[in-house]
Amino acid sequence: MFYKILSIGLFFSLCPTASAQGSFQIKGVVLHVKDLTPAQGATIVGKDHFAVTSETGAFTINNVAEGTYSFTISHIGCEPKTISVDVDSNLGEVKVFLHAMATVLDEVKVSGKTKKRAIMEVPIVSHTVSEEFLNQNRENTLMQTLSKIPGVSTINIGSGQSKPVIRGLGFNRVAVVQNGIKHEAQQWGNDHGLEIDQHGIENIQIIKGPASLLYGSDAIAGVVDIQPNAIPYPNSFSGAVNVLGESNNDLLGVSAGVQGRKEKWFYRARLTYRDYGDYKVPTDQINYENYIFELHENHLRNTAGREANASFSVGYVSDKIKSETFFSNVNSKNGYFANAHGLEARASSIDFDSSNRDIDLPYQTVNHFKVINSSTLALGEHTFLFDLGFQTNYREEHTEPSPHGYMPTPSNSKERVFHKNTFSLNVKDSFKPNDKHDIVTGINAEYQDNKIGGWGFLIPEYNRFTIGAFAYDQYEIHSNFHLLAGIRYDFGRIRSKSYFDWFPSTIDNADGSTSYVYLQRAQDKTLDFGNISASAGLSYINNNTTYKVNVGKSFRMPLANELASDGVFYSMYRYERGNLDLDPEESYQLDVDIDHTTKSFSLGVSPFVNFFQNYIYLNPTSEYNETQQVYEYTQAKVFRFGGELRASTKLFHNLRLDASAEYVYARQTSGPKKDFTLPFSPPLSGLLSANYQFNKLLFFEKPQLIADFRITAAQEEIVPPEEKTDGYQVLNMSFLSEIDVFKNNLPLEMRVKLNNVFDTKYFNHTSFYRLIDVPEAGRNISLSITVPF
Repeated sequence: MFYKILSIGLFFSLCPTASAQGSFQIKGVVLHVKDLTPAQGATIVGKDHFAVTSETGAFTINNVAEGTYSFTISHIGCEPKTISVDVDSNLGEVKVFLHAMATVLDEVKVSGKTKKRAIMEVPIVSHTVSEEFLNQNRENTLMQTLSKIPGVSTINIGSGQSKPVIRGLGFNRVAVVQNGIKHEAQQWGNDHGLEIDQHGIENIQIIKGPASLLYGSDAIAGVVDIQPNAIPYPNSFSGAVNVLGESNNDLLGVSAGVQGRKEKWFYRARLTYRDYGDYKVPTDQINYENYIFELHENHLRNTAGREANASFSVGYVSDKIKSETFFSNVNSKNGYFANAHGLEARASSIDFDSSNRDIDLPYQTVNHFKVINSSTLALGEHTFLFDLGFQTNYREEHTEPSPHGYMPTPSNSKERVFHKNTFSLNVKDSFKPNDKHDIVTGINAEYQDNKIGGWGFLIPEYNRFTIGAFAYDQYEIHSNFHLLAGIRYDFGRIRSKSYFDWFPSTIDNADGSTSYVYLQRAQDKTLDFGNISASAGLSYINNNTTYKVNVGKSFRMPLANELASDGVFYSMYRYERGNLDLDPEESYQLDVDIDHTTKSFSLGVSPFVNFFQNYIYLNPTSEYNETQQVYEYTQAKVFRFGGELRASTKLFHNLRLDASAEYVYARQTSGPKKDFTLPFSPPLSGLLSANYQFNKLLFFEKPQLIADFRITAAQEEIVPPEEKTDGYQVLNMSFLSEIDVFKNNLPLEMRVKLNNVFDTKYFNHTSFYRLIDVPEAGRNISLSITVPF
């Protein structure tokens, strides 16, 4: 199978060559004539062609037809120069030498700031994820890719789905934002992943800690903010095809994206398809609840899946207006491990081991469609931002029809259907009344309509409306000392709808008779919530060291499943019951961040202290209903502290070493689970990484060899019925390089990655399948080839 993957990769790498036979590539370098130093940021402008030089002064112009072209080269402080280039098969490297301007200019005051400097001045603990990081560390899902960042972990559902966890908190306590709009799906579910295509993303900002001031409810633990890509250069066209293959689950995937721009109009488009089989674990049997499940050739049966994604955007940019409309559709079908859904597979007639690529019952299908318009309007001293979004999430969960001992056998496999439509609106006004203040005011509003279907009830249909208004001011005390303070008020309303079983149940009457009634699982109920959020922080920059301190209050509205659930959650082996008396969660947190960075060394520490006034969680009871133990939603006070430590250094010119560690301590200080921790609490973990950059190796250009060694301690702090998890060590290795295959094309980008080098059997405490003693995936070799054009 792996050789098939290599063949497919080579096939796609040849495709751009066939399409480029009639075009050429102009490569050149721009230098200062006085000292021959590179002119970084010089612009090369011609009719329908545009380029900007890199830090080495190099530039590349693709897809140029044969002929003679005129280009004007400009750079700050230099005289513009116009050159003529003959483009044909004999074209060599173009060298341009610029002369300094003789004109003496008056003093110019530069008020702009780099993005790095702006982040340093904001007293919020955050981490910026670059496109380079995403490409180097790409895993099966976006959140698995981000899990290398200290303080970020995942709840994995098989090999194709995962959801974010920040400092031990996940589900609806972490807001995921894409292009300014909160991603709304079924985040409340343990077995529901994140429906976002990770290909084509260029920049992500991760906020650690409460962020309700800016994002409202559901940002009580942090934010994963997927920011819009940079606007293409004028008169440009580019794209890339990425082919991926993996050995562990026989994955085959391809993602192709293009983008282009004329003068003011631009567009982007991307298609992604992935197909994978059952993944392998380093064991041949699983023991759960005294049942032994034999695994055929180490495959975790029925964990195969496929995914097809498409996105397109069109935008307009001018001096005062920037607007982009983004469309995307994510469609997937994923199997559940055959013994992870109520243990029905023991009596099933399905041959789960007949093929490692088929998707049998139980499985889920998901389609998530969204359209987002983000527009920025500059009017005088004010800059207005408008985000308008619509998204619909449609999810079906299928399982073998079973009476479960309390109902008739259903007529079909459609156990549950969740259909959510969400309308979102964000409005912001940013202005500077003077050089010291940077004020932002805004309003966020969201409306959700949630429908249900299928024969298995868990949560009722409901509508949810939220609206919030906020204002904050970033005040410059002096150039290196900044204060940020803000306040927000939110109002929310949830209307749940009544639900009756589709089948009658027997009720024993007091007189000894029996009645048959359709039991009511949910009632019509309207609940209103209101809350205030606030935040204040300081940032101080002292040469190479940045100090940040921030204190804030955030909140989270209860969800429909926490308020009104009343049914069996078979994949979790429990009966869940909601609580209409729940109050909104309120969180108070103190964050500190100290970062010292020089050219060759960096060291940072980010401690936090957190207190929940009324944390919402599922509490197991001694009651049983419909053969399953009853879990009820309740609230308790919770105290948490922890943080992250990070360090990086360059020992030699080509060798960089990185180290990080993360720890979270949590304790319930009231309620039925007083003195216990919180569910899914990640243990102490550290990551050691070494990156060696070769000058050149054979035909490999800019080759890098990366080794990551993860050390995780045992998790002894649990909440029954959780089980303790042993510590483990896992080694992952990567080799990245560029390959100059074709003269008139950009180099191929290749990545070979070996995960779990020693095929270690270990358990991730925050994994979904950990609950039924399923270890993490075994050794995996992945090959990725990216062909830019």
